[in-house]
Amino acid sequence: MSKKNKQQGGGLDFFGRYLTIWVALCIVAGVVIGQLVPAFPKTLSKFEYAQVSIPVAILIWLMIYPMMLKIDFSSIVEATKKPKGLTVTCVTNWLIKPFTMYLIAAFFLKIVFKALIPADLATDYLAGAVLLGAAPCTAMVFVWSHLTDGDPAYTLVQVAVNDLILLFAFTPIVAFLLGVSDVVVPYDTLFLSVVLFVVIPLAGGYLSRKYIIKNKGLDYFENVFIKKFDNITIIGLLLTLVIIFSFQGEVIINNPLHIGLIAVPLIIQTFFIFIIAYGWAKVWKLPHNIAAPASMIGASNFFELAVAVAISLFGLQSGAALATVVGVLVEVPLMLTLVKIANNTKHWFKAAK
Repeated sequence: MSKKNKQQGGGLDFFGRYLTIWVALCIVAGVVIGQLVPAFPKTLSKFEYAQVSIPVAILIWLMIYPMMLKIDFSSIVEATKKPKGLTVTCVTNWLIKPFTMYLIAAFFLKIVFKALIPADLATDYLAGAVLLGAAPCTAMVFVWSHLTDGDPAYTLVQVAVNDLILLFAFTPIVAFLLGVSDVVVPYDTLFLSVVLFVVIPLAGGYLSRKYIIKNKGLDYFENVFIKKFDNITIIGLLLTLVIIFSFQGEVIINNPLHIGLIAVPLIIQTFFIFIIAYGWAKVWKLPHNIAAPASMIGASNFFELAVAVAISLFGLQSGAALATVVGVLVEVPLMLTLVKIANNTKHWFKAAK
């Protein structure tokens, strides 16, 4: 992580420097807790609505809220006047990503690993991969943007536009790639996620910013109030991982070989999409604070939606559901790697105006 990012971490310099290690430890801790204290995930599962865990939603809200505080809301209008970054993320996410995910996953699961995975199961795994590929990230991208010093207003616009496209494009893309005519999108999951991960923290950030500046002044807001939340994003991320993996522990332990095999195309696809978007942004001479988040949205996935659709279409114990869980497993370590790459290559891009 860059020196600037370390400094922004405030009291969390130590955590920020070794974030990948803490992430790995939290994943292991989550799995162990799920196995040794099964009452923990069982109790938390009672606080779930439309496939969305409310405790996880609260933690994600805490991660996103500090970034929303930094948005000067007049800058959102300005962001919409800069279409290049939106073009990069939209074309990459909707005209490239779902189809390369299908091709890469089909190549590995049905050809390269043919001797290791039965044909029917390979088809199920491919379905799960496609569901991940057709659902770009909604919530966690705010965290990746924060860690790469992304423009918070522009990131918000990028996410909002992708969410809008998601409402209309997800079903036909999945139906086309899988040949499944009865794709049922759990719109309650989709809408609830948008409300929890975009609308609520956005409203909270706007109202807080307006109130604090009005009563305490801009200097206090920027130099005192915002700095109180320096630790929150990383702590929220780590606690979220513990909870998520306490739910997924048994699945991971029972399928070690196949999880490794499924992870291969998912990892390759993640780097491939990042390279396309990041390289395109470089060619178009976009500033780094727009280029990095634009690349992160497509590289990461809206795994809550993918898991919900996999369970709805194929069942809780299906190979498709397992593949979406693997997406959860590999996403955070992969995205932290991409964050590091983006921060180390910041000098490739022009400075933001």
